[in-house]
Amino acid sequence: MSKETTFLIYCIEIYKNAKSLSGKQVMALFNKYHVPEYLVSYYEALHTTGERYIVDDIDLYIAARQA
Repeated sequence: MSKETTFLIYCIEIYKNAKSLSGKQVMALFNKYHVPEYLVSYYEALHTTGERYIVDDIDLYIAARQA
């Protein structure tokens, strides 16, 4: 498994826990807004940040795509 895939799984888990969602709900949301592609693309910048930063960054990314 690549480091990007491992990071993606980590992000799904922390987002799921932070938002009290199921894995299925997170994946539906992430797929709708192409979050996995974003997380993999910006792996180098994001993997060194903390959980709260990652959750907030994902929220900002999704909000920007909803507008």
